[in-house]
Amino acid sequence: MRLSCLSAVFLAVAGALAAAPDDYLFSEKLYPAMQRAQCQLCHNDNGVAAGTRFEFPPEGASIEAIEAFGRSLAVVVDREDPERSPLYLKPTNRTPHPGGERVKQGSEEEKLLLAWVRRLASFDPAELASKQTPASATPGPKNAGVRRLTHSQYNNAVRDLLGELSRPSDYFPPEDFIHGFRNQTQGQSTSPLLMEAYSASAERLARNAFRGSDRNNLIPCEPSGSADEHCLERFVRELGLRAFRRPLDDREAQRYTALGGRAARATDDFLAGASIIVEAMLQSPHFLMRVEHGPGSSWESYDNAERLAFFLWDTIPDEKLLALAAAGKLASPEQIEAMAREMLESPRAQASMEEFLAQWLRFDRALKTIRDRKHYPQFNAELAAAMAEETRRLFNDLVWNDKSFMELFTADYTFINTELALIYELPEPPEAFVRVSYPTDSVRAGVLGQGVFLTLTSKPSETSPTDRGLFVREHFLCQDVPPPPPGVNANLPAPTDAKPMTNRQRLRTHLESESCSSCHRLVDPIGFGLEHFDAIGQYRGQQVVKIPPTRDEVKRKLKTETTEHALEIDATAEVVGIPDSSFSSPKGLGQVLAASPLCQKCVAKQLFRYAMGRSETQADRQAIEAAAERFRESGFSFRELILAIVTSKPFMGGPS
Repeated sequence: MRLSCLSAVFLAVAGALAAAPDDYLFSEKLYPAMQRAQCQLCHNDNGVAAGTRFEFPPEGASIEAIEAFGRSLAVVVDREDPERSPLYLKPTNRTPHPGGERVKQGSEEEKLLLAWVRRLASFDPAELASKQTPASATPGPKNAGVRRLTHSQYNNAVRDLLGELSRPSDYFPPEDFIHGFRNQTQGQSTSPLLMEAYSASAERLARNAFRGSDRNNLIPCEPSGSADEHCLERFVRELGLRAFRRPLDDREAQRYTALGGRAARATDDFLAGASIIVEAMLQSPHFLMRVEHGPGSSWESYDNAERLAFFLWDTIPDEKLLALAAAGKLASPEQIEAMAREMLESPRAQASMEEFLAQWLRFDRALKTIRDRKHYPQFNAELAAAMAEETRRLFNDLVWNDKSFMELFTADYTFINTELALIYELPEPPEAFVRVSYPTDSVRAGVLGQGVFLTLTSKPSETSPTDRGLFVREHFLCQDVPPPPPGVNANLPAPTDAKPMTNRQRLRTHLESESCSSCHRLVDPIGFGLEHFDAIGQYRGQQVVKIPPTRDEVKRKLKTETTEHALEIDATAEVVGIPDSSFSSPKGLGQVLAASPLCQKCVAKQLFRYAMGRSETQADRQAIEAAAERFRESGFSFRELILAIVTSKPFMGGPS
């Protein structure tokens, strides 16, 4: 992160401040300089400075919105005494600033900063108020017009459409994670390789659907002959309704019926005609893509049925949803909420929310992780799978038993099997994955004390305070930490027998480096509080540092044995930017996060992103705030959060 952005800004605007009149155009000179300095990476709703009293307008904002932002900086200016303004005191670190001293005291940049603060203090308050542009005036996107089925949705769709259980998309090209999820529109390109996979899959599924007979009862009528077009058309319309999530028009129905009829006549086999229809439909964009028709269209209720089904069930709408859509009974928030409540009682809802959990917490990384066998001989794929199952059980317990979802971070119990009991030094459970309480003096709690989190945020042979802190920022606080500047040396000093070092001591190099400290100061202090847990989640009282055989170039002597140094761990930590956030264990960090409005709102944001298939915009803020408020008022019921999102204007296809 380049939190030193203000320095660049002040140099760029020095001449303008000296001579500019009161109608100085913020958007033409100062704002571009601030953008080049990347100030907007922190001062936005998802930035690490999200808690401050101003944030940059969204990308593509109008000149009027940018001008309004420039004047809005007056909210952090003390009109009576400009030198007591936060806009002046924070960057110079005269009052505590998470980024430290961004503008050196006594420097030319400080003089420029003070000049700008005084300029803002001199503006007429009435004029400032009249120039403000509320965030809600900034237009936001409607629902994505076209979204591709995710691989998970494809598997479930062909299961419910054809009775196919082979999970064909497991062999498709892997999906990219964007904004933390695999269903985001920006990452849903359709490559030639994926199109080939769709084609091969459609051919195989169509062949399997009628291998030998209509074993899954897909044909809704008894054909009178091998080319019974009336029966074929009925099959086309009923299959098409399910596959395309809307009725086929007459032209579409005629085209598919003719295609099937030709194949049936050529082979003298009705099922051969039905098979070619299935193959064609499975390759149609109307099956593979989710097409939004927009509010007010004749398909509005069908759009809502499709959104509900793919979000709450991760699959295509069933007959009841389609019937309600046909009757126009999925148009109002009340109708949608009533149906959503019913859908949440289905086992399919649990499976769908487990998919959300797996992507949010990156189970894929945990399940594919490797560990140095010399350090962790007990770690294997089965243990990794048990870790994911433990977290899944906790999630389901909170969601479907209507408990406070913030217990995800504070729960003093967990669900383990024999292998995890050994890792956690707990008694062997009577059966696999039953609920087990931690001892009263345990420092484990919630997901932060579980193996899946502690493992996926570690290296093959050692923990990573940086990765752990970064994961907390991005996944649990929804804060984007910018990547390091190009060319930065990220290497840490290697421990030696003469100077063995803990991870904290080694990372001091980054915290003391001007180019690294601005980012590492935000993430490392979080990870330090989890250092009593190793790279597979075992508690350790000390960090054992192993020094492999090396040659001492001074003494010209080869050390032939690995030596070990047991070093004391300093687990004092804090979440920079959250007041009173000191902790020294997963239990302590969990309590900090559970009580933080930032974390509570982040849960709502993450579910919103997953439901919408895109990141939130400034125009979505009101809907997200309303969902987060309903979440809080319900005692953090995850079901109520789901219902708040499905009845929001963005989800229903209207403007935010």
